[in-house]
Amino acid sequence: MQALDKAYWNARYERGETEWDMGTVSPPLRDYIDQLPNKNLRILIPGGGNSYEARYLWDNGFRDITVLDISSVAVERLKREHQGTGIKFEVGDFFEHEAEYDLIIEQTFLCALDPALRQAYARHMYDLLWEEGRLVGVLFNREFEQPGPPFGGGIKVYRRMFEPYFNFKTFAPCYNSHPARQGKEVFINFRKLDGLARRRN
Repeated sequence: MQALDKAYWNARYERGETEWDMGTVSPPLRDYIDQLPNKNLRILIPGGGNSYEARYLWDNGFRDITVLDISSVAVERLKREHQGTGIKFEVGDFFEHEAEYDLIIEQTFLCALDPALRQAYARHMYDLLWEEGRLVGVLFNREFEQPGPPFGGGIKVYRRMFEPYFNFKTFAPCYNSHPARQGKEVFINFRKLDGLARRRN
């Protein structure tokens, strides 16, 4: 499989090959954001893409938002499109990113990663979250016939991946997906487990 590195993603963005892009904020994430009372949350959106969720957060009063993407082409475009906001856009490798967040939003990031990295993804999500932090988002609840990305999956596979690191508040098929994704998404709302390092030693 071709390396899914910075050069790969820069080329896809330059060619406009973002067929997974819905052109709007994900409805399940929009509804989740609408009920968040704390506007001071430190929020990360990895694999930010076109960042509809970041803009929606900003427009609804959230002010500590970081969007991380390995593609410099995507990030420079986002900086131009979101001039005048305080959203932070960073070029970087998710697995090398170091910071602390209260909330991480997953939206078409996992499906862009080589499936061999999924356990490392779950662990690094855990490491980036502050105490009782949450990982919230949507995952594809389907497989794809063509070679990825995007890469699909299902609840059983995801459960094995996440259960060493998170408590599951919500882990269920979406009822409010975008029409193009009806019946093809699972919504996750996970809270970071306490004391993982102590239990694993």
